[in-house]
Amino acid sequence: MANLNRIEQLLRFVKEDPSDPFNFYALALEYQNDHKKQAKEYFKLLLDQFPEYLPTYFHAAMFFTELGELEQAAQIYKKGISLAQNQQNHHAERELKSAYLNFQLEHED
Repeated sequence: MANLNRIEQLLRFVKEDPSDPFNFYALALEYQNDHKKQAKEYFKLLLDQFPEYLPTYFHAAMFFTELGELEQAAQIYKKGISLAQNQQNHHAERELKSAYLNFQLEHED
């Protein structure tokens, strides 16, 4: 269940500093279980407006997989892996590659 106090606080933070991707990311995570439409909007906003914010990719790909938007999820995994490589974030790269491999195995044609 989404924590309404936390959501209100995060919405205030977004208003105060709309250039900080973390607040949008936290909102997407808060909404992802109970308010899919809002979560989807925040994940899309992050991917469009903050494409260098690496934490988005793992959770966004999992979210779009859960929605059945498999092509979108695959693209997010690939972009996230590439970004992790560019940022030389080996931990995130391994995590994304592992999740993408599992995704491919589960969604083979």
